[in-house]
Amino acid sequence: MLVASAAQAQSLLRDTAHFQWIVLPMFLLVLYVYNEQIAERRWSVVLGGVAFWLMDWVNEIWNGLLAHFSGFAPVWGTPNGSSSLVLLIGLNIEISLMFAVMGLMAVRMLPPRRDLVFLGINNRLWLALANSALCVIVECWLNHIGVLTWEWPAWNLHAPWLIFLVGYLPFFLVAYWVHDMPSMVRKLKVVAGLASVVVLSLLVFGNLGWI
Repeated sequence: MLVASAAQAQSLLRDTAHFQWIVLPMFLLVLYVYNEQIAERRWSVVLGGVAFWLMDWVNEIWNGLLAHFSGFAPVWGTPNGSSSLVLLIGLNIEISLMFAVMGLMAVRMLPPRRDLVFLGINNRLWLALANSALCVIVECWLNHIGVLTWEWPAWNLHAPWLIFLVGYLPFFLVAYWVHDMPSMVRKLKVVAGLASVVVLSLLVFGNLGWI
């Protein structure tokens, strides 16, 4: 049986009764910041940002599947009823829009020189490590105030390294990898591949009632 927090999050899935109009201006702001990059023809930034956002969906899908097949809980959940729309058991519309913008911010921070190193470590890796650490700090605070729940013993303040390694570091590494690819065709193929995996998973697992 699902724990109380997971059961509450599940009860909110795709329930539009909590819809709030703030979602619409938030969505428009996301479109605006992406349009700004498109207008400047910063295609690497756009694709890097989209790759970051899609990586979050990959995490959220396996998190939902874990909740379903374990019958216990997701690794992280969003049971708080203040969200406008809970998309998956650990993802609400506000988080998704946030990650869409965060991806752009992450790649816009990159220095032009890909080979720049500090203390023997490439600048891309430094930024991925630093940004992931900041995200873990924010997630810990969200858990502290009760809007993001952790039920599994390996995912908590006593093991923040797992949140760091699984929860965030891959997002930044993939976004930077896509951004720095020398071929635009390859960038598009990778992003299209990620999008295909996400869409297909949502359709199949969603129709099966697993997420």
